[in-house]
Amino acid sequence: MTAPLPRIGVAGIHGHGATHVAAARALEASGRARLVAVADHRPPEVDLGDVAVFHDATDLITRADLDVVVLSTPMHTHLPLAYAALEAGVHVLLEKPPTPSLADFRTLVDASEQAGRAVQVGFQSLGSKAVPFVRSLVAGGTIGQVERYGALGTWLRTESYWTRAPWAGRRTLDGRAVVDGAVTNPLAHATATALAVADATTESDVTSLRLDLHRANAIDADDTSSYVAALAGGRSLAGALVLTAPRRSEPCVIVHGSTGRIVLWYTLDLVQVTTPGSSIAWTTSHQRTNLLANLVDHVVDGVPLLVPLAATGGFMRVLEAVRLAPDPSPIAPGFVERRSDASGDAHLVVRDVETWSERVVAEGRTFAELGAPWA
Repeated sequence: MTAPLPRIGVAGIHGHGATHVAAARALEASGRARLVAVADHRPPEVDLGDVAVFHDATDLITRADLDVVVLSTPMHTHLPLAYAALEAGVHVLLEKPPTPSLADFRTLVDASEQAGRAVQVGFQSLGSKAVPFVRSLVAGGTIGQVERYGALGTWLRTESYWTRAPWAGRRTLDGRAVVDGAVTNPLAHATATALAVADATTESDVTSLRLDLHRANAIDADDTSSYVAALAGGRSLAGALVLTAPRRSEPCVIVHGSTGRIVLWYTLDLVQVTTPGSSIAWTTSHQRTNLLANLVDHVVDGVPLLVPLAATGGFMRVLEAVRLAPDPSPIAPGFVERRSDASGDAHLVVRDVETWSERVVAEGRTFAELGAPWA
């Protein structure tokens, strides 16, 4: 007798959530699962056929008969919704970041273990085979001894981005932690991927952190930030993550070695390696496994999860440090320029922020330690 296909529900179907609906539909088309229900405060923009539609994510979890639920909802809702799903016996794909505090993270890890249900975290870059490939290069001595890991992201976000939702750019909302800043949300993949490359994924792998948080926009959280994390074994990770650049550049993870350098362009699944005697870097391209597909394979066949909740503990140490840090320092208006894109939507640009960001990851010092004039 053929086992029934896993039944999938998706909470949050607009924006990035639409990619989860598409992933569920792809699994359905290949005969591996069924999309049976969705939830969102806004109605679907396309005809979903016989898929049940709920207004509230809690109703989706309690009223739909699910095996797997995708939670593509605001971060401060992650713990209660994931906890409800686990209590209902449902496996969870939880969008990043997992939770807004380390205490919530530990609560959810315990709940997952007690329920005997999986929680996979939606750091989709960690589904790429590029990550273990880079680790193998490092272990094989391709670039000599590792001197430093780096996480570099220089993006822009328009002013409308920060007003799109009540929680956008907030550190707290109605007394609850939100922590929606550059380090912990828009560019969270940079830190998570760098930690995965460094094999520093558990809480104990991040031993201390020097933070340097700033903001140019009229928000509570950080939009122009750097940090240096001390990792177990005497290693370090320097990150420069900003949303106030003049353009959106491809973010990357960099491994500086004594005899070379590796750059992982994690949104593209490309790895570039520079070694002595080479005038240009050699480049490899890698496949990526969809995390919902991986979770379904885990539920059906016991395939190991690519991003199990407990393996994001290193990232949560960084998030917790950001949550507990003093409010980001406002950047003086004299160092900020207001620009408009073709649609007329304005965004703020911090002077020379790209150059300072590159120096952070190259030298392993924060903006303030480097002497950036606005830091």
